[in-house]
Amino acid sequence: MKKLMVGMALTATLATAVTPGFGSIGGNQEKAYAAATVTYKVTASKLNVRSGAGTTYGIIGSVVKGQTLSVMSKSGSWYKINYNGRTGYVSSDYVQASRTATPPAESTTYTVTASTLNVRSGAGTNYASIGSVTKGQKLSVVSKSGSWYKINYNGRTGYVSSDYVQASGTTTPPAESTTYTVTASTLNVRSGAGTNYASIGSVTKGQKLSVVSKSGSWYKINYNGRTGYVSSDYVQASATTSPKLVVDSFKTLGNAQQVILVTADNYDTKSAKIQTFEKVDGKWKQVLTANGVLGQKGFALSKKEGDMESPTGKYTIGTAFGRYANPGTKLPYRKITANDVWVDDSKSSLYNTWQQKPANGRWTSAENMDIPAYDYGFVINYNESRTPGKGSAIFFHVGTNYTAGCTATSKEQVVSILKWLNPEKNPVIIQSPVSELDKY
Repeated sequence: MKKLMVGMALTATLATAVTPGFGSIGGNQEKAYAAATVTYKVTASKLNVRSGAGTTYGIIGSVVKGQTLSVMSKSGSWYKINYNGRTGYVSSDYVQASRTATPPAESTTYTVTASTLNVRSGAGTNYASIGSVTKGQKLSVVSKSGSWYKINYNGRTGYVSSDYVQASGTTTPPAESTTYTVTASTLNVRSGAGTNYASIGSVTKGQKLSVVSKSGSWYKINYNGRTGYVSSDYVQASATTSPKLVVDSFKTLGNAQQVILVTADNYDTKSAKIQTFEKVDGKWKQVLTANGVLGQKGFALSKKEGDMESPTGKYTIGTAFGRYANPGTKLPYRKITANDVWVDDSKSSLYNTWQQKPANGRWTSAENMDIPAYDYGFVINYNESRTPGKGSAIFFHVGTNYTAGCTATSKEQVVSILKWLNPEKNPVIIQSPVSELDKY
């Protein structure tokens, strides 16, 4: 059997005038769109502004009590702010936000799948347990390190194994964001939208502005924690397209218009990332991003029968299967019966094929197909030449832990991918360590 668990963690590319919201249990995307009104005010008499998110970074200035800050995002316990045209960071312990921002339409939810899961002081089982969480509990995930999630736990930083946490939900980043740049040598910032308003300061050529909105021919901006206005005649707004997708650089896709990409940090980890892409109007679009697992021993340099490793390479997608009725896939679908097996006997002429019992001497070893892991899935067309000993029964299927060589995910995600796959779009699956993606 070959299983995989998925999760998703996409970060939205924020447009101009974006302010962060608050991470709550069940999400680590502490961001919101400009439509939400959030005021961030300094509560300390004097608060240092640093060049990075930590007290080890140098001080570039300070803000004072009652001052309103232009907050861009939050990183752990630090706010990233616009400070005199520069990027600065202040401790969130001394900043009060007056209202919770509206979160993106979809966010990532992290749910515990184990009955009881230890929360540790570091990313590994060698670290002490500082508590536990229980099945169904929602986690506030800060980041991921290898196969461990860094979480906020009762006001402390803790770590839990990603093997027992299911992430679900996706956030589609905006297609582009806007950059506002000063074009005049010196441009007055005024207290209102007009030259009759007093100047409260100035910005210089090339400086990037944090624009909140536009009123006639004036931009409303965040200026040193205050609201200011600048003439749009001397500001250039340019759209910045999102970074290229990884599939944009692939040269071996041929006529494939759907791609499932399964990657890992190296050959020896069972933890993987799953991404799906579809070509629409000649351009690749990302559909899904998820975390998952591979074979117990990770990826295989050269796959062999029984090595507990998942094969690397690019493969076409075969028959979809399941123990229940077709969930809505366009792929050819075969319902599993109690007699269905997949032959893994290298000496059999039926090696690496789907057959039915009884064996009647046709094979000495075969994998039973009527198991929960195969509630739904599809065949990865690996070793189609059926070379003895090169590996058999390589599937994409339901699972929550490591596999014996397949790729697996939650039942919900398997069904979602099955419904998305379209044989008319010549879908392929690519499995590779990140360092070797240039092969494709």
